[in-house]
Amino acid sequence: MSKPVVLIAEQLSPATVAALGPDFDVVNVDGTDRPALLAALATADAILVRSATQVDAEAIAAAPQLKVIARAGVGLDNVDIKAATQAGVMVVNAPTSNIISAAELTVTHILSLARHVPRAHASLSAGEWKRSSYTGTELYEKTVGIVGLGRIGALVADRLRGFGVELIAFDPYVTAARAQQLGVTLVTLDELVERSDFLTIHMPRTPETLGMIGAEQLAKMKPTSYVVNVARGGLIDEAALRDALVAGQIAGAGLDVFVQEPPQDDALTSLPNVTVTPHLGASTDEAQEKAGVSVAKSVRLALAGELVPDAVNVAGGVIDPYVRPGLPLTEKLGQVFAGLAQNSPVTSIDVVVRGELAEYDVKVLRLAALKGLFTNVVSEPVSYVNAPLLAEQRGVEVRQLTESGSESYRNVITLRGSLADGSTVSVTGTLTGPKQVEKIVEINGFEMEMPIAEHMIAFTYQDQPGVVASYGAILGQENINIAGLVIARDEKVGRALSVLSLDEALSDEASERLRVSVSAETLHSIDITE
Repeated sequence: MSKPVVLIAEQLSPATVAALGPDFDVVNVDGTDRPALLAALATADAILVRSATQVDAEAIAAAPQLKVIARAGVGLDNVDIKAATQAGVMVVNAPTSNIISAAELTVTHILSLARHVPRAHASLSAGEWKRSSYTGTELYEKTVGIVGLGRIGALVADRLRGFGVELIAFDPYVTAARAQQLGVTLVTLDELVERSDFLTIHMPRTPETLGMIGAEQLAKMKPTSYVVNVARGGLIDEAALRDALVAGQIAGAGLDVFVQEPPQDDALTSLPNVTVTPHLGASTDEAQEKAGVSVAKSVRLALAGELVPDAVNVAGGVIDPYVRPGLPLTEKLGQVFAGLAQNSPVTSIDVVVRGELAEYDVKVLRLAALKGLFTNVVSEPVSYVNAPLLAEQRGVEVRQLTESGSESYRNVITLRGSLADGSTVSVTGTLTGPKQVEKIVEINGFEMEMPIAEHMIAFTYQDQPGVVASYGAILGQENINIAGLVIARDEKVGRALSVLSLDEALSDEASERLRVSVSAETLHSIDITE
């Protein structure tokens, strides 16, 4: 059996390749060579890129086997996430790989501005000795305003605290208690720009944050203050910033990012009171290695069919170890549900979690249920990525419910739903024993305990003697062995449900003969795909 192909389209650290391990065929290609890239994608199961390779809709369409796109970094401007999602391709990045490097570069810009390091260096390198021209300012007892107190903003605060500065911040999503833990006082944006001696911004670029530090905010700043942007270009209005710098409304700026990169002109980069770097926030050996190793681990998980915490187009997140064993169980229950519903389209499905599991974040089980539901129903590959999209396209209403009580088992997971013909279907499963054996414990109201097998049939009939002998004879004629058998009875109405696990799948013709022989009300063939 051939190994999955992992395409590396840009230069990545040796540690990245080592993190992939020996289970893949690693192929290298120049991602900027478009014809070569498209040709290599034809057999790729995964692609690893940085920022130069464009993984757009055309590239995704050229990769019929592609399961995951991995960006060794934070930004995803070069990946068409919508096209990837529609194709069932997972997109992953390394959101925390550069946070230390970005925080340290922020502090570097602040210190460089305070002590005029770049200009003093340039002057001395040119043979000048102008000590009095580059008198700076201490950070001690100055006020640093942080716009955005997320992971990087918090790291900046932690590193600056040792300089004896006063830390204030604006972030509408951070509580006062969290800010207090960081030694930061929350203020309004207007108060922050008015009080700050140094202002540094750490926000994502969204329509709401674009230009959030503009002419109005810059006009309120002290003439001795500085602004720093190591986050995303456009958070500070570049035209307004230039005007403020030229007019002396503020003392200077430190910029690592720009609206267009490289900048189209030198409107900002040529100003003497601006310190600029060419988007170096993630440009450290450590950050690059962390990014590569992180996405390599994500690729391994994705190609193993597991949910990836850093996937950007999958609703999931970090999976608690207590929840993780429920993933394959729920996926198989989804396939059982589909087998029981094979005579009519599904219109709604509830994913119900009962027991101790209900105390955990179990939203990932909803994805597992949908992946299982559609695995043997649609022709295209089904993943955690496109399963919700498939449900939406087919008009399947999906709900997730949790209940703390579970009478017979520590935890049970139930899939129940309605079909277009007005009927209902339910199947419940659990994990039992030290080996966590996956078992079905209920089908359509009939209680049982049956290990989930690769090939199963389930049928209901009027409870009467001779039924087991009848279907046993037919399976014997087909030379198919019964690996397991459970009979559940409803004595009040005289009905029974037989669930059989078989060594191989039963043909349609044999299924029909079996159904007729026992006068089965319903008969469902259930084949589980790993």
